[in-house]
Amino acid sequence: MEQNKSLSLILCLSVVLFLFFISPAFGQMKPIELNYAIMFPATHKQGVLATEWANEIGKRTNGRIKITMFSVGTLVPTPKIYDSVVSGIADIGEGAMSYTAGKFPLTEVTDLPWGYKNSLVATKLANEYYKKFRPKEFDEVKVLYLHGTGPGIFHTKMAIRSLEDIKGRKIRGSAVNARLIECLGATAVNMPVGEAYDAAGRGVIEGVLLPAEALEGWKLAEVLPFTTESYSVATGQHLFAVMNKAKWNALPPDIQKIIEKINEEWIEKTGRLWDDLDKSALEYTQKLGGKIVTLSKGESEKWVKAAKPIFDDYVKEAKAKGLQAEEVMKFYTDYLKKN
Repeated sequence: MEQNKSLSLILCLSVVLFLFFISPAFGQMKPIELNYAIMFPATHKQGVLATEWANEIGKRTNGRIKITMFSVGTLVPTPKIYDSVVSGIADIGEGAMSYTAGKFPLTEVTDLPWGYKNSLVATKLANEYYKKFRPKEFDEVKVLYLHGTGPGIFHTKMAIRSLEDIKGRKIRGSAVNARLIECLGATAVNMPVGEAYDAAGRGVIEGVLLPAEALEGWKLAEVLPFTTESYSVATGQHLFAVMNKAKWNALPPDIQKIIEKINEEWIEKTGRLWDDLDKSALEYTQKLGGKIVTLSKGESEKWVKAAKPIFDDYVKEAKAKGLQAEEVMKFYTDYLKKN
């Protein structure tokens, strides 16, 4: 009997000692560390919002996920962000789809000159499109969410009031945006937005086709004093937030659910922020003496007519690749009519 009591005492002491020694290990368990490459400077408000997304994940997972941010160009060059996520150099990446020409042939629909009203509509639409069509071009990664900037309009060194005024001008664009520039009679110069300020200052370009926020966020109002409200052919410039697929699949299911919930919240937050930035930027450029040019109704109709071949080419090229071009076009047309 005494022997049994001794064995029980020894067993209890062993359990206590075991728990004592392993509890610090549990308390000090290392979090899952991920890096996140974004195309924005750390001070840009969209860069700040991306950092808030990362911090929110850390908070809601009780520190089980730790994300280190790398702003524009500090981990990989901006045009290489998507490919770096695929290869695993970056665990998470946020960049512009237009910087990877030809990579997203079906999703190019997002950047067509639909005449977007605002970013919130463009952002919600892009995510609804992705959920419905699940384009295979994103199969290499886990799509966290997509977002569209505010409407892409023209910001130039000189006043642009007509197609005649824009003809022959050198305008910064990329991918699908470049097609609009060419259709309107200007010359498209392909370059990342981060290079536009110096290029405008040196006369390499005479304008840009970008959302108004670039006037303040990238300080382009200092070198491009005229903004043309070309909303009838306003383009979208859409961005992806994606994660390396193997890294995503390795996450515990409960953490995946937490991240998915935060993603849904950030769709709304990101769209609204882009719209706030556009409003602020237009006020900013006017404070600097910038001028806002509004196209007449008749002129706007001319621009819409000039842009029509872009939609025709999209359908033709996408269908040639066996993609659901007509279905996607109808989805976009119907959504924008309602919203």
